[in-house]
Amino acid sequence: MSTALHPVVAERAEDIRRLVCKVLEVDADQVEDTDLFVETLGADSMKLIELLAHLEVEFDIEVDEDELERLVNIEGVFAVLSAALGG
Repeated sequence: MSTALHPVVAERAEDIRRLVCKVLEVDADQVEDTDLFVETLGADSMKLIELLAHLEVEFDIEVDEDELERLVNIEGVFAVLSAALGG
């Protein structure tokens, strides 16, 4: 992704990956940063909303629900978090 990662996101990238995989109920060892949550991993809209809620709690941020459309893969999660954290 061309957007620079916020330092907190870069530092906690593995934690973020684990959180995403836990919420989406997929094996972290088999997920690439570019795998699509819905098309590749079989997530539904409720899982994406749940993921957004977990990210907001974990990082003490508020993300507009319009950002759901960017939560298509782990790279998208990194970009949304970086923007929300001011990076």
